Amino acid sequence: MPQQTIFSMQNIIYYFLAINIFGFFIMWLDKQKAKRGSWRIPEKTLFLVTALGGGIGTIAGMYIFRHKTRKLNFVIGFPVITILEIIAIIYWLFLNK
Repeated sequence: MPQQTIFSMQNIIYYFLAINIFGFFIMWLDKQKAKRGSWRIPEKTLFLVTALGGGIGTIAGMYIFRHKTRKLNFVIGFPVITILEIIAIIYWLFLNK
């Protein structure tokens, strides 16, 4: 019987799906909180979710909900983090052999 690993391709895909859905959700949630003037999600948390692989979700949420689009550190930071992660994944998958 082959040994299964937690880092199987299937689990990695599930992780990226989940973290991006979560990133999209927290951008929506923070926008709703901003509209109501209530407690907000810290900017560090939004960047952390992006850095943990949720860049596509947070970027999509940023533009779909028009949230944080006037803040240059988000408009530039989210895509830069996401692009660097994509480059690292491509390197890890294809060039690290």
